Amino acid sequence: MTETVETEAGTARVTWHHAPEPRLVLALGHGAGGGIEARDLQALAAALPAHGVSVALVEQPWRVAGRKVAPAPKTLDTGWRGLWPALTRPGLPVIAGGRSAGARVACRTAAGLGARAVLALSFPLHPPGKPEKSRADELLGAGVPTLVVQGGNDPFGRPEEFPEGGFELVEVACGDHSFAVAKRAPVTPEAALRTVTDAVTRWAASLG
Repeated sequence: MTETVETEAGTARVTWHHAPEPRLVLALGHGAGGGIEARDLQALAAALPAHGVSVALVEQPWRVAGRKVAPAPKTLDTGWRGLWPALTRPGLPVIAGGRSAGARVACRTAAGLGARAVLALSFPLHPPGKPEKSRADELLGAGVPTLVVQGGNDPFGRPEEFPEGGFELVEVACGDHSFAVAKRAPVTPEAALRTVTDAVTRWAASLG
């Protein structure tokens, strides 16, 4: 089921993948360079409903409008906040999540919106090649239980670059920023995605 939602940043869109007997909602925003067709987002939308988690794939207003470039973080946050009433309408706890830029939005807004937890897929700890421009404060400031799923070869921040903090981190071996793996890698693309879905399924079950 797909619905449009009006926000102060424009018209957003939510595609629902409902669980038969839901106990949680996982809201997933996309990155700055792609949409909800990302393989990890689609894999989670396919896997989680069987485990009692309804998945809401969120398209930010800039993406719905057909623009190619994401707006400033403040505008992304405004769009996400405007969507929140639609995400909480089922009356269930909501996990705020997303990949890359979407993960940053989830971290920045989680506490203020009352999110149950944060799922950060491919959190962009820093721009590629610029580790001094760290965004760790956004992750550490989420204020709720947080799971980071990070590719072992992510140029935006490899797992060993992350600081100590109140979050759990799962590594996708050999994965890049999209969790893709090289053909010569000892890990198949299917296994890499399975690492993502298995980790999120286990973690979501721990949230109650």
